[in-house]
Amino acid sequence: MLKSYLMTLLIAMVPVVELRGAIPYGTLICDPPVPLLQTYLLAIIGNLIPVPFIFRFARGFLEWGSRKRLIGSFCSWCLRKGHHAGVRLTEKSSRGLYFALLLFVAIPIPGTGAWTGTLGASFLDMNFKRSILAVTLGVILSGLIIAGLSAVGINILR
Repeated sequence: MLKSYLMTLLIAMVPVVELRGAIPYGTLICDPPVPLLQTYLLAIIGNLIPVPFIFRFARGFLEWGSRKRLIGSFCSWCLRKGHHAGVRLTEKSSRGLYFALLLFVAIPIPGTGAWTGTLGASFLDMNFKRSILAVTLGVILSGLIIAGLSAVGINILR
């Protein structure tokens, strides 16, 4: 059971996959399955662990890495993705940039999670505490959506 808990937590920390993959994994795929509420909490925690580090260090690392031969193309891709996320946040910010960040992270589709939203907030030089709060609330909402869909999947499979 500990392995299932740990894998769920770790999967939630992976970029792009995040809790969108961790919740279905924990409830539907792993053996033994983790109860939905525990999976939800593990996925939220796992998804939020990297957020402050992304905000503080990712942009500098990616700018440095984009000039290196081995990792340059990947880092450049991440920089473009973060810049694009920042532009999208700015375009959708008629109600406020932090509310737009919250909604951006809450939409549970690839490319709109905590990693991309936090990187976008870093690119926009948004306030650290308010950005972390917006991302946290977005992750909680996204987790609720995915947990609801996983609950439906659990009922269908039974």
